Amino acid sequence: WGQCVAGGVVAWLVVNLPFMFANFHSWAYFYSFNDNRGADWGSFWLFLEYNPWFGHHYFAPSTVTLLFVLLLALSCVGIGLLTWLARFRPRVGQIVFLVACAFILFNKVYSPQYVLWLIPLAALARPRWRDFLIWQAAEVVYFFAIWLYLANTMSADHRGLPEDAYHVAIAIHLLGTLYLCTVVMRDILLPDRDPVRRDGVDDPSGGVLDRAPDCFVLGARTYPYAAGDGDEESDRLVGWGPQQPWDPRE
Repeated sequence: WGQCVAGGVVAWLVVNLPFMFANFHSWAYFYSFNDNRGADWGSFWLFLEYNPWFGHHYFAPSTVTLLFVLLLALSCVGIGLLTWLARFRPRVGQIVFLVACAFILFNKVYSPQYVLWLIPLAALARPRWRDFLIWQAAEVVYFFAIWLYLANTMSADHRGLPEDAYHVAIAIHLLGTLYLCTVVMRDILLPDRDPVRRDGVDDPSGGVLDRAPDCFVLGARTYPYAAGDGDEESDRLVGWGPQQPWDPRE
């Protein structure tokens, strides 16, 4: 876990430090701008604000910021509990995908390019075309809806997508993302449904966490490995070896 976190921190610093030193104000503008903005395009908060079903509630920018932080923190706590309590340790790609989804679902804005963050993580978390295409179909609907809605609001003759239809598109985008999150969580709880683990492997894309021992769990842990790698001491510590095959029916 320490190596995984350290790798993430180093990668973040390598990418960000040059821009921070070159022009800190411009680098920080994304964060300051988002702190001061209110509910914006494609967000869950805009859906609540403008939708007549919820009474057109207005959220002050500070209120949205506070609620976003609280909901993201609660989501991370829930994902952490899912990781600790799951009988089979989740794969890294599954957990990172869920955290990124929580950020996107509760953020103040949903820019169309945000989906690019999720595509590689979705491929790691749930590598199945059916679920990927269901989710992407919802994203395509929203992609066209946002530009047609902007055309409606910015053109003099208001030719484009009306407001009510745009709200439906936001709901489709949110439901599509929640659908893929639900499937990934099901795979965590029922790893026999996980296309990666059906052959009895652990986490091929997990880097240093692949077949690593757990240092802390909240419940009983079963290791879904089919056979040892020849290192008897490592297998004994991890609980992994030819004497402990993974049976998806367990």
